[in-house]
Amino acid sequence: MSVTSEATTTWSGSLTDGSGEIALESSNQGPFAVNWKARSEGSDAVTTPEELIAAAHSSCFSMAFSHALTENGTPPQSIETTASVTFVPGTGITGSHLNVNAVVPGLSAEDFDRLAAEAKAGCPVSQALSGIEITLEATLA
Repeated sequence: MSVTSEATTTWSGSLTDGSGEIALESSNQGPFAVNWKARSEGSDAVTTPEELIAAAHSSCFSMAFSHALTENGTPPQSIETTASVTFVPGTGITGSHLNVNAVVPGLSAEDFDRLAAEAKAGCPVSQALSGIEITLEATLA
């Protein structure tokens, strides 16, 4: 069974002076404001395509890592993943850095690092982002 997710952006005006709203149609969430200033300079009130990619990457990695840990016989107590997606105006998206902290009873540091790397490579969002550098910083608590 396949699942198709949808989002809609409505934009008004030019790139630099305009603005838009993003609605997550599949989950009926939003609207979320979006504009060039936030994308090129940062903002704590307006989202960006990169923030939405970061949300997708952090959640996908967490699911893939949870699955790998469970398949290993060491289900996680908790996983917290932050994805930091970098955008350079004029260049584009240049990378995604995954920073994960997890509590996994009974797992060696070696196995933790191996499974985290496998989850990074196997995560469907990582695969979709294969044209950029993806780095991983993993901490076993």
